[in-house]
Amino acid sequence: MFGQLKKETLDLHELFEAGGNDPEERREVFDAVEQLVAEGLLEERGNDFYALTAEGKGAAEKFNQNWKKS
Repeated sequence: MFGQLKKETLDLHELFEAGGNDPEERREVFDAVEQLVAEGLLEERGNDFYALTAEGKGAAEKFNQNWKKS
């Protein structure tokens, strides 16, 4: 999502949009964000903003390369 929107940071509300309007789907997005933070792939930037860490950028690049191959 960061690359598609060409942004270094995204706020939680932008991330929620990926889950749609269903409260359960938004909860799943929130849980996923929290897990990515715990795994060191995202970092909190304050005021509900998040950014990819260096490790997160590497994982995203690896995913994109594998996705392009298929």
